[in-house]
Amino acid sequence: MIKKLIVAVNLSLIVSLLLTACQKTDPKSENDTLNIVATTTMLADLSKAIGKEHVKVDGLMGPGIDPHLYQASAGDVTLMQNADVVVYNGLHLEGKMGEIFESLTDRGSKVICIEDGLPKDQLLSWENDSSVHDPHIWFDVSLWKSAAKTVAGQLSEADPEHSADYKKNLEAYTAELEALDTYIKDRIKEIPKEQRVLITAHDAFQYFGKAYGLEVRGLQGISTDAEAGTADVSSLADFITERKIKAIFVESSVPPKNIEALQAAVKSKGFDVTIGGELYSDSLGGVNSGAETYLLTVKANVDTIVGALK
Repeated sequence: MIKKLIVAVNLSLIVSLLLTACQKTDPKSENDTLNIVATTTMLADLSKAIGKEHVKVDGLMGPGIDPHLYQASAGDVTLMQNADVVVYNGLHLEGKMGEIFESLTDRGSKVICIEDGLPKDQLLSWENDSSVHDPHIWFDVSLWKSAAKTVAGQLSEADPEHSADYKKNLEAYTAELEALDTYIKDRIKEIPKEQRVLITAHDAFQYFGKAYGLEVRGLQGISTDAEAGTADVSSLADFITERKIKAIFVESSVPPKNIEALQAAVKSKGFDVTIGGELYSDSLGGVNSGAETYLLTVKANVDTIVGALK
């Protein structure tokens, strides 16, 4: 109860800072570059890919940070209020920052919500609630193309002088995404159909599974805010044993203890399942990881999955 009260007080303080902050008068920085603040590593990378030399991008969350649990600091708020553009995912991914984005919008800041540009009929429901949607849209490359289009369009509005460049960058990036989509489909074909089952720490890969033909199971729910219980571990262990699934996967932004417990539970039922590797789920890879960009991260994930399941 005390913890919840402290969180509420901190959030109220941060929001009040936004409401009382001085309004920026200059819509662009002195060096004619748009200052962008993006919440996740995926959106920071996307903003750089579309904006290139016309933007300076700061990301709030670094590699391995879980956006479901992230709480903005007063410094984050200052960074956002001084930005020309703020980019966030929406769909409750940044679940503890909703009031901050509302306050930024109310005070006239340029805020890009990726959710607003997505085709609603392609969104997946959040567990059993059809009115709320799964936020992990970047795992379907076709939806990431929509996200890129949204960013390009909104940057063109914020900086019409360079709109032709943003359009050209979007076209080049879209071609890379289409090549990535082909790569994924070709690699997934290497996995025997009966082994196309992806089991991970939390339920982040449903869009990936739907787009590329894998059955997906997560030990935790869509948000890592919910803990996996003993019954969840036992039920999934039964499934793995019955289906003789070769490998399960840990995630870069989720502690591995639950997957390790799942592996032990499967072993207790007389079947050995390997941990097939680490997947990047809610963030990109870090520096020198070989997965520093969205394109590299998705390829790394696919290579890890195929290598373990084929």
